[in-house]
Amino acid sequence: MNSTFRIISALAMLVAFPYFALGGDNGYGVRYDGGSVSSLKSGSELKLYIDSDSFHFVEKKETVLTVPAKAITEISYGQDVHRRVGAAIGLAVVSFGIGGLMALTKSKKHYVGVTYDDGGKKGGFALQCDKSNYRGILAGLEGISGKKAVDASTLTVKN
Repeated sequence: MNSTFRIISALAMLVAFPYFALGGDNGYGVRYDGGSVSSLKSGSELKLYIDSDSFHFVEKKETVLTVPAKAITEISYGQDVHRRVGAAIGLAVVSFGIGGLMALTKSKKHYVGVTYDDGGKKGGFALQCDKSNYRGILAGLEGISGKKAVDASTLTVKN
């Protein structure tokens, strides 16, 4: 019985240690790219938390915006692809060959956009997400809102 207790205790510590060591943080790191949130500046580093009935942004341990899931009117996503010219120029100074190869590589930025109408209080914003978590953010927002995300690259704008 004593050895069973030790095994259970060891397993409990293995499960609990990462939770307490990492602070139990289940938010997504995002960058605010712009929108109607007046208290945020473009480029602000935020944590996005998605709950069962809302989502909210936290900046420096302070909740900046909370939006109920039912208020979400549209979710969109897209990618900005650009060549890494600046990095290539820097490397070309050191080694022309490496700098030339670097200029041929591409970098993708992943964006998620949300518009909402919370009882007449309309707003929207764009977030720059990491390539490893933007799909999770989309799935979470789609799950709580019941809305399907729209690929922004397929939208055509007519002037």
